[in-house]
Amino acid sequence: MELRTAVSPRDVKHYTTERLREEFLISNLFPADEIRLVYSHIDRIITGGIMPVKETLVLTAGEELRAQYFLERREMGVINIGGTGMITVDGKVYTVAHKEGMYIGMGAKDITFASADSDNPAKFYMNSAPAHASYPTVLIKREGTAGDGVVIIKDENKVELGSLEDSNHRTICKYILPGQVESCQLEMGMTSLEPGSVWNTMPCHTHDRRMEVYLYFDMPEDAFVMHYMGEPTETRHIVVRNEQAVISPSWSIHAGSGSRNYTFIWGMVGENQDFDDMDHVAMQELM
Repeated sequence: MELRTAVSPRDVKHYTTERLREEFLISNLFPADEIRLVYSHIDRIITGGIMPVKETLVLTAGEELRAQYFLERREMGVINIGGTGMITVDGKVYTVAHKEGMYIGMGAKDITFASADSDNPAKFYMNSAPAHASYPTVLIKREGTAGDGVVIIKDENKVELGSLEDSNHRTICKYILPGQVESCQLEMGMTSLEPGSVWNTMPCHTHDRRMEVYLYFDMPEDAFVMHYMGEPTETRHIVVRNEQAVISPSWSIHAGSGSRNYTFIWGMVGENQDFDDMDHVAMQELM
């Protein structure tokens, strides 16, 4: 597990491009038959990628957590951006298809990951945060029929925003949030931009009550996103390629413009779970 420390906005304004990428960009998230984890001191979030190809991969706490098992004092959200896979939680097998997700509550001990087809392996993207209570483990589907241990994303949590004229026509699909999938502090979802649209989260905002991580994907090899971060009057950018993630501290804006349309997963942890608790930044104030 890689460790990243917290950073001050006063220091970040002096960072070089290389240093910005070292601190905030997460690359190589999906090595074959490995679990890649990055532990950030910013709200203690763990961001990870899990791509089982020929092996079944076991999630362990490692030395960094000083815990008997990974979710002894944590919760976790997972969204699969690859082929169909299986997540086994304490002996119960969940089949997780492309763009389906899971919430796994604190106290789950034995967690493994496998792919249904090694030629089209699953790519499980995960966010994990400290937890103080245990909530039910559920499989999250975008459509279908709800049942025991299965939650279907509600229509009101599939929000279409923006316009082609503003280059930001997009659909926000909320997977984990109060009223749908309960958690201690973790929220996760996915935003997809329509062809011809390239801007996300613009006009931009900050939220001092929580931090955020973005995973950008659904891009060809030669495409990229300019991810914008920093204080509103001290903005910086990071060039992000397919299946790379960016850590965004609570004091930072987090927005992007791409060379073409793309999809990204957002995960938030922190003080509250009010999705609309944002400090909006007027376009005229950005520098």
